[in-house]
Amino acid sequence: MTIRNSLSPKRSRLTMALVTALIVPATGAMAQEVQQSTAPSSDSTATLDKVVVTGSRIKRAEIEGPAPVTVITAEDIEKQGFSTVYDALNTLTEFTGSVQNELNQSGFTPNASFLNLRGLGPGYQLILVNGRRTADYPLPYNSQSNAVNLANIPAAAIERIEVLSGGASAIYGSDAVAGVVNIIMKSNYEGDLLTLRAGTTTRGGGDSGRLQWVGGKTGANWSVTYAFEYLNREEIFASQRDFMDSYRDDPSVDPEDATAVIGIRLRDRFVGTGLSSYVYPDGENAASTCARFSEFELESRGTCGYFGYPATQQIRNSDENLSGYLYGTYDFDSGLQAFAQLSVSSADAKVASSTQFWQSGLVYDPTLDTILDSQRIFTPSELGGLGAQQTTIEERSFDLAFGLRGTMFSDRFDWEATFSHSEYNLKVNRPRFLANNINEYFMGPATGELDPYFGLYPVVSFNIDRYFSPLGAETYQSLITTVKSDADSEVSQGSFVISGDLFELPAGAVGMAATFEAASQKYTLNTDPRISPTYDGPEPIYNLTGTSGGGERDRYALGLEFSIPVFDTFKVNLAGRYDKYDDVTNVDGAFTWSAGLEYRPVDSLLLRGSYATSFRAPDMHYVFARESGFFVTVLDEYRCRRDGFDPTQAGGPCTTGDYTYSVFGTRQGSSELEEEKGKSATLGFVWDLTDNMSVSMDAYQIKLEGAVSDIATDYLFREEAACLLGTDRSGNAVDTNSSSCQFFTGLVDRLGVDQINDDEIDSYLSFPFNQSMLKTSGIDARWRYRMDTDRWGDFRFGVGWTHVLKLEEQEFPGDEVRNIRDHLQFFNFRSRVNWEMNWELDDWNVNLNGYRWGSLPNWEETGRIGSYVIWNTQVSKKITDKVTIGLAINNILDELAPEDDSFNTYPFFWRAYSPIGREVFASFSYKFN
Repeated sequence: MTIRNSLSPKRSRLTMALVTALIVPATGAMAQEVQQSTAPSSDSTATLDKVVVTGSRIKRAEIEGPAPVTVITAEDIEKQGFSTVYDALNTLTEFTGSVQNELNQSGFTPNASFLNLRGLGPGYQLILVNGRRTADYPLPYNSQSNAVNLANIPAAAIERIEVLSGGASAIYGSDAVAGVVNIIMKSNYEGDLLTLRAGTTTRGGGDSGRLQWVGGKTGANWSVTYAFEYLNREEIFASQRDFMDSYRDDPSVDPEDATAVIGIRLRDRFVGTGLSSYVYPDGENAASTCARFSEFELESRGTCGYFGYPATQQIRNSDENLSGYLYGTYDFDSGLQAFAQLSVSSADAKVASSTQFWQSGLVYDPTLDTILDSQRIFTPSELGGLGAQQTTIEERSFDLAFGLRGTMFSDRFDWEATFSHSEYNLKVNRPRFLANNINEYFMGPATGELDPYFGLYPVVSFNIDRYFSPLGAETYQSLITTVKSDADSEVSQGSFVISGDLFELPAGAVGMAATFEAASQKYTLNTDPRISPTYDGPEPIYNLTGTSGGGERDRYALGLEFSIPVFDTFKVNLAGRYDKYDDVTNVDGAFTWSAGLEYRPVDSLLLRGSYATSFRAPDMHYVFARESGFFVTVLDEYRCRRDGFDPTQAGGPCTTGDYTYSVFGTRQGSSELEEEKGKSATLGFVWDLTDNMSVSMDAYQIKLEGAVSDIATDYLFREEAACLLGTDRSGNAVDTNSSSCQFFTGLVDRLGVDQINDDEIDSYLSFPFNQSMLKTSGIDARWRYRMDTDRWGDFRFGVGWTHVLKLEEQEFPGDEVRNIRDHLQFFNFRSRVNWEMNWELDDWNVNLNGYRWGSLPNWEETGRIGSYVIWNTQVSKKITDKVTIGLAINNILDELAPEDDSFNTYPFFWRAYSPIGREVFASFSYKFN
């Protein structure tokens, strides 16, 4: 592209000082690529191209703009020892939210990695690749919402990642509520670079290997850039970590007093649910029963305990990932340029949740003439080892884009026309028990008869010998099947963008950009029909449910931006956009706008501010989800309060199994949803304190109205209890006949009261709705410094800090607005800090970096636990002009989760913390030309 203007000498020195200070990925605030031939000095200037900054389509020469942008370069990713794109983004200070990850193997997306900027949730930040949308992960996060998986983007092909942390719907449309992450891929690369990397964990397991090849060729009127990456990683089981391999690791009790999950249990329910109700062979000789199972132990309470459950789950998946990238350009004599990009990815993973179990439910045995219930956990030795129950996940994706770009109107305007298509396919194969097979194995064929006492419970013939004997791998294989599910998502988009200078004002040219987009998005999620809650076929699956759905939507958008230099020191940026949706929801069209101000009273100081409206169309799975089932652990507040206990008492009776237990829920999507509407604002400054030091600080606020979510279970059962009892927690009267009470009680089914049941929850109904309000505010700050010496080398320092001031929530209109930032049931971080120190001397490069996550509530909700601090380092040496070797250590001090003596629930620490420990990597790179 033609260079349209040069900066003044003074401005050029300021800009280059900022550029050379950009060394910390999560603390940098500049987003442009700077072209330079020589380093600036006091009497020389550098000429800069105008470039596009994430958050605007208008090319500009200034590094900083009205809204803060963070940059992570490919060099940053390598220097700081990150293996994947997600590893690097996980250190962002703006990443204050919590997400499910590989530690949550019982979740719906255990093989995907998501962002949660500002704590608003995955999906509230727009993920772009080269400025374009890409296909969502085909499985919905937490079975509910859609988001982009960052795990399938190869680090080898990345040039840099730009992160705008604020509303940008006026530029990019839906989803850009908490920010925009724009992943810029390599282009115009010259030469070939091969990199090999191998690593392991010092606590055992998790061996990994990575091969990357990046190359490119250029000619007089063409260029080709290519990249290939292969990553292989070994799984880690929880049983390989001695701090989480047993219930004896429960920090709230002495190891000898730890309580295990009961591995095998058969109870006479006419007697009750206590130890006196247990039925064992040979009378009450539980010891002989436990001795048959190598993993079970006879506890002091007289039960067969399994202390290693659920340490049979994986805490890191095994992965074999292949990805490729190809980008090319061709310049015609007329000045027109054609371009094309293809990215492909193949990932095969094995995941494992806790070992399977079986429960009979309430049944009647004529021989014993009683109502029985059972619980039977199947140990790894019965099933053929830890890997025998692994679920396989096959993921395939591709992203294709091509187009033309050029200039018009005597080179005053640039234009670009692009068409892209992205697809993501996923297949899941999961071993599970066939319900009829496992039931018949232990209880004989179904008789169709009901018990003579209540006429409610099936008549069975319990096989005591089988029940109290290990299965064996061959028997296990005869009782299981493979549950197959597949999912696809895709997005096709065409866009045309024109940008340039409209006319000149005394202070400079008025910049303009206009864009038109048309897009089509669809997905299908087909789960095995045998796990549907409505399935009534011959081979139902035992104890497994799933979610399915499918739909499509079309979208059209028109946007316009202006950059107006009012004075030499003052610039106004305006943008507006209209998005038209064609789908089954109540979303018709959405108009959003934004305004940004830049004021430079002196060359070394930028004062800036922005205000933007944003919107988010409902996730497609919120709309198109078919009826599905799930299990969730809830507090039965009605029965707890009915029996005279306080549900808010930490560690009180309501937290026991009598009142806190797993229930079955069903949910489906809703076409009545409307768009979520947001407002965001930033106000701050960037100041070059010296030629080599800069500091920035920005305050932010984001408000979201009509946020879509399923009704929270604690809220539902709190309101249901108030309606059933006629008073709320504070003793205030509640109208039990009100429409709201009819709504809440109508969502919950209870079993009633008889000799066996005590009105426990049988199931409840969940569905998405537009909530009232969610608002967050805080501060982002950055400091950067560089020091160049002739003798001791070059030093770079940087620190970034985000502090959440408020996070307010209102679930329904008229409800109390709660500041949940400090709420002891809210597990988002209030602050995050990261830092980097880099030293270069001759052929040596040493990098020391780290991050700190602020405190979280303790598990008993009586206080807060300490912060989480991780240090990493990487050392590299250029051996020859072509060969570089390196050593990286992540988590140098082998830190684990902060200590919380009250965390009595497995795995005994919050899911945001990593149980992996220290990792060591060795690398080798070779430049071919």
